[in-house]
Amino acid sequence: MNTCKVIAIENQKGGTGKSTTALNLGVGLSQAGKSVLLIDSDPQASLTLSLGVVKPDDLKVNLSTVMMRIINDHPFDDDYGLISCVEGVDLMPSSIELSGIETQMMSVMSREFVLKTYVDQMRPHYDYILIDCTPSLNMLPVNAFVAADSIIVPSQPRILSTKGLDLLMNSYRKVQRAINPDLRIDGILFTMADFRTNNDNYIISTMREGLGQRINIFDTVIPASVKVSEANLNCQSIFAFDDRCKVAEAYRNLTKEVLDIGERTQVKVRSQRILKREWTQILMILRNTITLETTEKLKRNTPTNVLI
Repeated sequence: MNTCKVIAIENQKGGTGKSTTALNLGVGLSQAGKSVLLIDSDPQASLTLSLGVVKPDDLKVNLSTVMMRIINDHPFDDDYGLISCVEGVDLMPSSIELSGIETQMMSVMSREFVLKTYVDQMRPHYDYILIDCTPSLNMLPVNAFVAADSIIVPSQPRILSTKGLDLLMNSYRKVQRAINPDLRIDGILFTMADFRTNNDNYIISTMREGLGQRINIFDTVIPASVKVSEANLNCQSIFAFDDRCKVAEAYRNLTKEVLDIGERTQVKVRSQRILKREWTQILMILRNTITLETTEKLKRNTPTNVLI
């Protein structure tokens, strides 16, 4: 049974730490013994750059190439275009070419399912697939939502960043209602938090009180630190750059929370499958019983001279 979980990491507001979260959560899951694929679906290619691909626009194969092959119905091997990174994760890179893919998809039937076709092909090979989304609400994030099992929403504890959540939630509900009814929000993750300021502390506490009953807000808060920028500059995860810093500890805690959510989801799915199997067996027994009783009644009510 394939238990791969696909998580889209999205906020339509830029600069909230989506790529940093995708990178460090992915490496954290890898260090926990999970096989991880990172998909960079942002034309800015921040995740690709952070993993040491210095010139992503020079790559012969990237996510845009893969999606075009799917659109044109051209098959490809599972490892087509994948980059195996030194920190234990695989990467499907991005480039500026991805910015033109929406134009190509406008006339494509079922264009919302292009990325899902690729993700479903890769599911058997991984425990987790993380999709780093572009900071917008166009066709690329919609493709990610259709392909994903859940969404993680990084958000700075700032007024402008939190206001962008309304637009994201609107898109989430539309996709869930019309295309992917099983899509869930794993939680809102506060990033770049400066606990020395009253503003950040106030927004975090207010959102926990106001939204905590309806949407999960991760216990983990990623603190603001110059070490994140330094790690990105060195094309490393925070674990490789400084394993003992507060940011590394925060992403370790986030990894544990994500693993706990995944385990609870698997238990729920297994319970639903067992219940479905039991109900199927009960229905079969009832169907056979009813058929037997009906046959016996027909035999009793049929004149003997009609019986063969």
